[in-house]
Amino acid sequence: MKISTKGRYALRMLIDLAEHQGEGYIALKDIAKRQEISKKYLEQIVPVLNRSDILQANRGFQGGYKLAKAPDKYTVGDILRLTEGSLAPVACLEREPVECDRADTCVTLPIWQGLFRVINEYLDGITLQDILDQKNERLADNYII
Repeated sequence: MKISTKGRYALRMLIDLAEHQGEGYIALKDIAKRQEISKKYLEQIVPVLNRSDILQANRGFQGGYKLAKAPDKYTVGDILRLTEGSLAPVACLEREPVECDRADTCVTLPIWQGLFRVINEYLDGITLQDILDQKNERLADNYII
């Protein structure tokens, strides 16, 4: 499994919005500048996020985007499933129940199921707030006298 640029940039965009949530609506150009991501690329990601009600949008002079919910309500797993689709390591696990003709006799299926479970548990256990807290903790530990 490889996470695409779309998934990575969507995550960075949402972390940026979480980090600046107290500032109201944030312009895409500001996110693009801070994250060093093309504004045009972010414009392609926004519709995916809008369809899932992750973002609130405001048009006009003071327009921009903000998170629809608190940062602790968004998991990395949810965000990546929106942008990447399935996080299954093999195609036969993309649907439940497994639709493979060999599922009953496949000796490797339990390996892939275990990997899939670990991936989902790990990514669903990290929220945007966790990422912000970890960043703030690292910054607090990085002091110079």
